[in-house]
Amino acid sequence: MNGTRNSNRHGQQTKHHEVAAAQACLRLLHTARAALSGTEPPATASVLAVPIAEADEALLKAGLAGNEAWLLDRIYDLGLDPDTP
Repeated sequence: MNGTRNSNRHGQQTKHHEVAAAQACLRLLHTARAALSGTEPPATASVLAVPIAEADEALLKAGLAGNEAWLLDRIYDLGLDPDTP
């Protein structure tokens, strides 16, 4: 993959899947921060099951599974400050 897109007529669809994957990972990040930063017991992390499954599925559809560095660049393109803890 390495950030490339199909050059055929499905290129636009591939781009859509890439954006959807980045958005799903961003939702997972926000959910994880909320679940793990509070004072609730660690079992609160169980709320991550659905966002993790959603992100996994979106990554597979976009052909991005295993290409985390490129994906993180796309997530940052959505407006997440990379220096934010």
